Amino acid sequence: MANNRVVVIGTGFVGMSYAYALVNQGTLEEIILIDVDQKKAEGEAMDLNHGLAFAPRKMLIRAGSYADCKDAKLVVITAGVNQKEGETRIDLLNRNANIMKSVVGDVMASGFDGIILVATNPVDILSYVAWKASGLPSNRVIGSGTLLDTARLRYEISQYINIDIRNIHAYILGEHGDTEFVCWSNAYIGVKPIKDVIDSLPNHIKFSDLDKIYLDVKNAAYEIIKRKRATYYGIGMALVRITKAIFNNENRIMPISVYNDDTYDIDNLYIGLPAVINKDGIDHVIKLNLNDNETKALKHSAQTLKHIIDEMNI
Repeated sequence: MANNRVVVIGTGFVGMSYAYALVNQGTLEEIILIDVDQKKAEGEAMDLNHGLAFAPRKMLIRAGSYADCKDAKLVVITAGVNQKEGETRIDLLNRNANIMKSVVGDVMASGFDGIILVATNPVDILSYVAWKASGLPSNRVIGSGTLLDTARLRYEISQYINIDIRNIHAYILGEHGDTEFVCWSNAYIGVKPIKDVIDSLPNHIKFSDLDKIYLDVKNAAYEIIKRKRATYYGIGMALVRITKAIFNNENRIMPISVYNDDTYDIDNLYIGLPAVINKDGIDHVIKLNLNDNETKALKHSAQTLKHIIDEMNI
């Protein structure tokens, strides 16, 4: 296995934002680009290669085929149709599910035996589709989940209290979409619970601000799409963060779309939960002590996803 190879399937905005971030951060040694438009994949590889003189490390970047998946450690799937203005992530489902099944079928036909990372929306449903289509253990099929939403949340909080975003420890959980929620009971600034921070900084942030922060985060994608038609830089960098956790065997905790294995009272679906990520994919899901409202929110989010899965009869 080429342990420093990642295959990117889909050279649209998200796929190439991811690849560009990989190059700029010097994440690994080899990037293979696959797209139904082979010429576009070739052109993107050429363009990235012309920036290697300014990259932090030597890399091999080229267009390839599904045969290249066989020796890859990680396959990242960004292929799919884009979300339209006013369209929810769930509306994308039927258009993208068939694409996902086809892509994963071609990946597995190569003899691939690594980790699949799904970024195509709606990511929770399509991670489930990819898992079923692949036949891989669930710990080796993961989705980007609520990692980007969590990054947006931490940004919004940091703006309110003027503390570095990297010292904000808070999660968005549930569906990557309209039923996601903030786990405020487990939100910390440094090692200080956010409740205590609010009490100590009444001129910076109030409890009434929390609902606005949540709504701004939940609606962020819609607002970006309204202005520039798509979102891609943030998710590209989020995918690199997951990639580093895998290739560097970090045992890092991130809120991503995972198959819940009896950690929470959720059955047979992928949903955004905090999980430990390493070279094997998901090591385990972290059990948080949720309050009653958060428990209800998670169940509601899970029921929303489960209803769709049951209707699809996967």
